[in-house]
Amino acid sequence: MRRTVVSFIAIVSLAILPTFALAKSHPDATVSISAKSVAAGVGYSWGKGTLHYKGKSYPFSIDGLSVGAVGVSSITATGSVYHLKSVDDFSGQYTAVSTGAAVAGGASVGTMKNANGVSMNLKATTRGVSLSAAVDGIKVSVEK
Repeated sequence: MRRTVVSFIAIVSLAILPTFALAKSHPDATVSISAKSVAAGVGYSWGKGTLHYKGKSYPFSIDGLSVGAVGVSSITATGSVYHLKSVDDFSGQYTAVSTGAAVAGGASVGTMKNANGVSMNLKATTRGVSLSAAVDGIKVSVEK
């Protein structure tokens, strides 16, 4: 999962400038994420996070797959959430296309978006080694 998060962050960094230019100036919510990833061609990532929305905190889980990735890593990320109209809209499959690398404490920035139009702009720090030229998908599930 972490690898997927790292990959999507690296991927998003290529497409992030247009996204930031169109983003609202004030986020609807914020997130914090902690995840891990293992990959050797096809990778799997998993983790947990907290959505901070309208004065409440909502725990969520992350699961994901990546293709074309190699490495073992852990990630912590924080970010802003835009276009969130209800907590239910936060859950779903987030996608981003990326090419990137993070080695021994690398930092990266990225954006992911789900089918409900919710987008997350994330700033992440990684530990370990992770290389990617991948299309990633991350499933976010709010725990109720």
